[in-house]
Amino acid sequence: MLMSVCPDQSTAAASVHDAAQRAARLIPPLWPLATSVAVNPYLGHVDETLAMTSVRLRRAAGVRSTMPRRWYAERMRAGEISDADLAAAWKAAPTIPAIETLAQLKASASMDSRILGAHPTVAALASAASGSDWPGIVAARISHWAAGYFDQGQALWSAPRGRNAYEAWRAFASLDLTPEIAGLKGFASQVSRLPETAEKAIAAGVADLGLGDAALESYFHRLLVSLGGWSQMARYRQWQAELAGGSDRTVTDLLAIRLAWEVALWRQHAAAIEPDWHAAISAYAEPLAPTRDDLIDAVLQEAFERAGQRQLAVELSRDIAVSSPGRAPLQMAFCIDVRSEVFRRALERVDPRIQTLGMAGFFGIGVAHRRFASDVAEARLPALLHPQWRSCAGAADDHTAQRDRDRRIDHRATRAWGRFKLAAISSFAFVEATGPLYIGKLLRDGLGFGHARKPVEPMPRIESAPDLEARVAAAAAALRTMSLTRNFARLVVLAGHGAEVVNNPHGSGLDCGACGGHAGDVNARLMAGLLNDPDVRAGLASHGIAIPADTLFVGALHVSTTDTVILYDTDHPSSAHAADLAQANCWMAAAGRFARSERMLRLPGAASGEDVLRRASDWSEVRPEWALAGCQSFIVAPRRRTATRDLGGRAFLQEYEWQQDEGFGVLEMILTAPVVVASWISLQYYGSSVAPTLFGAGNKLLHNVTGGIGVVEGNGGLLRAGLPWQSVHDGERLMHQPRRLSVLVDAPREAISAILERHGNLRSLFEHRWMHLFALDERGRMAWRYAGDRCWQSMSDAEARLATADVALA
Repeated sequence: MLMSVCPDQSTAAASVHDAAQRAARLIPPLWPLATSVAVNPYLGHVDETLAMTSVRLRRAAGVRSTMPRRWYAERMRAGEISDADLAAAWKAAPTIPAIETLAQLKASASMDSRILGAHPTVAALASAASGSDWPGIVAARISHWAAGYFDQGQALWSAPRGRNAYEAWRAFASLDLTPEIAGLKGFASQVSRLPETAEKAIAAGVADLGLGDAALESYFHRLLVSLGGWSQMARYRQWQAELAGGSDRTVTDLLAIRLAWEVALWRQHAAAIEPDWHAAISAYAEPLAPTRDDLIDAVLQEAFERAGQRQLAVELSRDIAVSSPGRAPLQMAFCIDVRSEVFRRALERVDPRIQTLGMAGFFGIGVAHRRFASDVAEARLPALLHPQWRSCAGAADDHTAQRDRDRRIDHRATRAWGRFKLAAISSFAFVEATGPLYIGKLLRDGLGFGHARKPVEPMPRIESAPDLEARVAAAAAALRTMSLTRNFARLVVLAGHGAEVVNNPHGSGLDCGACGGHAGDVNARLMAGLLNDPDVRAGLASHGIAIPADTLFVGALHVSTTDTVILYDTDHPSSAHAADLAQANCWMAAAGRFARSERMLRLPGAASGEDVLRRASDWSEVRPEWALAGCQSFIVAPRRRTATRDLGGRAFLQEYEWQQDEGFGVLEMILTAPVVVASWISLQYYGSSVAPTLFGAGNKLLHNVTGGIGVVEGNGGLLRAGLPWQSVHDGERLMHQPRRLSVLVDAPREAISAILERHGNLRSLFEHRWMHLFALDERGRMAWRYAGDRCWQSMSDAEARLATADVALA
């Protein structure tokens, strides 16, 4: 039985196409494991409030967008969320029906909201009618095909290339008898009769299912969400294509594939599910509107965030004495990643004369970089940007060229050996013949005696070096971005960061997001090279930046898993700086011990700083470090505003002196680039904490890498995106407190407002409270809150009293 299509249900192809595109934009992109970067899972919802997003995600996935109410109630009972926090959040929210007093609002926190399941698909209705797990079967068969289609080199026998996703799937599914064995009669023949293009297949499917315009976007969103990380991988392809000025239709192809299953199941089960499907269509067509529960949950979440802001205000209101010792013996610029806050504080503790700074870890030099003996160009820059230059490891002399050729031969031999080990014909014989030779390695790695250290590559160089003017401009921009334009030390270290881990598919997620999911050493070393170039220095002088002749810039790598620092001092040999470099190494070793002693208190099973070192090379360790868990603020201010303050490794610290920023161009760059990237990080941790089944990667202990691009749990199924549960939870409690980012800016409010006015996407993040914005006063205190619509609110008398209360930073 087929549903008849009423006149008001017949949908124009243009409407179907537009709805498909809107649904695709609600899906966040997923970067491959090798270059994983934090992605805001709410990226497609930033023009909506949290309450409205809750409606969409409840319809599409049946998940919460906040923590359960009992979680907030526990924090109220503990005093972490005060009545003032709750009252302020309530006052700033839309009117909530039947909530007229603070007591009523507090009482609602003890009554958990009811979360309904996602709106049903045809597969779900057919499952209820037949007793077969059709949603599971559909997910398994599409995943089986997608793992081969999206494969990036893991499979020895690759799927045929050249076809788009829809065409490739039709070729696969028209020969796949598994659905028919499972009970879906004639599925392969139905696939062979589908329209030739995905767009036509979607339009035909909409007509077959009797869907009207109003239901399309929600229904399409539901289908794409049901494909998990595969939809996000397709969205990544679209993202990359559009970044390069092109287009990609893989998301639409996946929608057509998923819809084809719906149509086939409808044709077989229509008689049993027609009334329920009519009801489902009506549910999909209902206008989006937050419920009373959605509004209450949003207020509770904001109250929790205001509690954190209050605690931060307490710390920033504490008077501190910052000395000016003259010329610093060492200036060290770190990536603004929150992990550097711990190390910076430790380094300044070792010697208060040391000056630390913060800026995005790619140091303003985005490159497509080839490692030594590699032809693969890695994008070492934020995901929002395009590489400006190309670079490679090693000098261009004849000796290095010969060594490069030798290394290539070694690498090819290694790859050939690897293929032989895994080939279908030789793999079993290989294990029997040579398996015992690996016993030593297994014992060494299993007992944690292996090492995770990445090899130190030759000094990187820019290929086809751009003209002097471009190099000077890049150097000047980097120095101005970190407000380092005068009072240079004899030794200035630029420290990127990266992680050293073993047996960790998500290892690149511990590296630098500003460097495209790679370590930041390449960018730091390249920028150090520019700043040591005499021609560049002469050009900088014409920009008003005079670097002393005795100042040496050196690149470095802060290894975040071990809190050790690798100085690349051989890049720029200087006998005059030998003592400076030796002293710097001593300072950094001492700071590393302090940092490890602090971090071990949060790491399960760590009893000493030595345990922190060991975890990096332990192949059974699921928590080698906490990465950015706990991130809650982004402070755009001079270091003197935060020096000596214990921010607990929860703050991004961007160096900025607004008095040096003529025209506020640097501030505009900071707010539109690093702050937006930090919002992606913050919201990825938020989503993986509040909705782990949708936005989290699941259990590390069950992970298997598929296609070289992502992980599945077990031996198959949907691709999992986001953070593993072990990255946000210690087994007993959440280690990431899910808060949306608070951005604190030490600059005139008028300048900040003007930047928001020019950048609608940035303004939307603050207007809809995906981030909170504050302006600091002349003493570095949180004085003004951005209230939206270009309005600022002075911190109220109640907030001011709380900000000076004796409350410990939690």
